[in-house]
Amino acid sequence: MIKIISKKILVIDDEEALLTLLSAVFKKEGFINVKTVNDSITSVEVCRNYKPDIIILDIMMPNKDGFEVLKEIRKFTLAPVLFLSAKSEELDKLLGLGLGADDYITKPFSAKEMVSRVKAHLRRIDLIKQSLNIHRNSLKTDKFTINFAEGKIEKDNKDYFLRAKELKILKFLVDNTNIILTKEQIIQEVWEDTFIGYDNTLMVHIRRLREKLETDPANPKYLITVKGLGYKFCLIDSN
Repeated sequence: MIKIISKKILVIDDEEALLTLLSAVFKKEGFINVKTVNDSITSVEVCRNYKPDIIILDIMMPNKDGFEVLKEIRKFTLAPVLFLSAKSEELDKLLGLGLGADDYITKPFSAKEMVSRVKAHLRRIDLIKQSLNIHRNSLKTDKFTINFAEGKIEKDNKDYFLRAKELKILKFLVDNTNIILTKEQIIQEVWEDTFIGYDNTLMVHIRRLREKLETDPANPKYLITVKGLGYKFCLIDSN
């Protein structure tokens, strides 16, 4: 497991004093990769390029608030997002968590609490990746085996070979087992492009994957559509 202090932290807030403080706090704790952004407009592109392992995001910012920024970055990253705000109303917390934030901390806060929460989220993500064996070359269930190294699905004593894009889609979904991935996230990962123009293409690839993976492609049990959100790969009880 990679030491969490080597992970990349991105802090987005319009208060320069707070950015300076948090940067100093994390570096004092041994974190060597801390990036700060004071402009909500450019923060999305910075996030896309920096590829942080965790994001601390202020809600109340000019031009774009934290909710708007979160919607945009969730199109291409699953990194934990910790909302930061002077507000403490329950509605704000629920809205932030509903949009895909992972935690919420209210100003003023203690440096110790901030560091503890960040470390906890980074450890949790590492444990999830470790338990899923994210770099594995194969996944075996009682119904099928996915051989990523050879690009095929073994099912009912037959081999179903995967096209390049099918393999990338399936690997991305399996690496994020039981997590909903939006169409935008999948397209960004597989085609390294924006969502526009790829919707039907993605649907065709998902259909082909189901034909190779599922016992009954019309009623999938593993490669699930989450209406209005996207897709997820589920490991289910075989009974």
